[in-house]
Amino acid sequence: MPSLLAIVLVAACAHPAWAAGQKDLKKTDARAAPSTEAPCKPVYLTLDTGHMAVAPLVADVLNRHKVKVTFFAANERTETGDGSLGTQWAGWWKARAGEGHEFASHTWDHVYWRGDVPGAAGAPVQFKMRPSAGPQEGKDFTWTAKQYCEEIGKSSKRLEDITGKKPLPLFRAPGGKTSPALLAAAKACGFEHVGWSPAGFLGDELSSEKFGNDFLLKKALRDIRSGDILLAHLGIWSRKDPWAPAVLEPLITGLQSRGFCFKTLAEHPQYKDWIESQAASVPAKSARSTK
Repeated sequence: MPSLLAIVLVAACAHPAWAAGQKDLKKTDARAAPSTEAPCKPVYLTLDTGHMAVAPLVADVLNRHKVKVTFFAANERTETGDGSLGTQWAGWWKARAGEGHEFASHTWDHVYWRGDVPGAAGAPVQFKMRPSAGPQEGKDFTWTAKQYCEEIGKSSKRLEDITGKKPLPLFRAPGGKTSPALLAAAKACGFEHVGWSPAGFLGDELSSEKFGNDFLLKKALRDIRSGDILLAHLGIWSRKDPWAPAVLEPLITGLQSRGFCFKTLAEHPQYKDWIESQAASVPAKSARSTK
């Protein structure tokens, strides 16, 4: 039978932490063991407004699979009601806020940038704009940077009023159409622009005759990579075979089965610092305004 001393020496060699004393052992035990789970691959699903007919279905799918998204909202024409940010849809937006989704502006009248207008010598650049919704739909205007900021801010304020949740200091220009001057003007008034990844364009705006839902689903599952910002809509007027009822749920489950997870833009590394800096600046601005 081995001596007690031999047993102690063997144990000390095999377990240095034990040999160092009970205090060190407790310290070692307190450290969490390395996780055996692979970290998820984040993707950021964003949904722009549209005719809203598929909005209830979209909400059900997101809830069922515990997916949080970022909505970019404009007051667009809808199949029912007085616009996607109108009274009829206010309860729908408020419910999404309660579920933990994030919101941002898509301009109020879904206004497209059409070009920069150089000012006179020393004058700021202005912008050719064309709303695709609202009472001025289809008309061309020349706006100052201040007018464009007001357009972005109007949607953001409406979202906050009906949801009780402050939107992110982000916006998406309709069609993703911008210029460096437009982006600089928006950023100067507190809004950072968000586009989408090439593989993240989910194709729900395309012709369903040329790009069927099965094709779009397979392409997305094949091409999407970690970190991608994905884009779809709450209804597209021109697509005959709606995308969301056929693609949204299998896309979510397909990506999840491949190790992807869904996060909002509040967690995106490209925008997180900007969002936090804008939130920190609000109390300072409020304090100055009361003096």
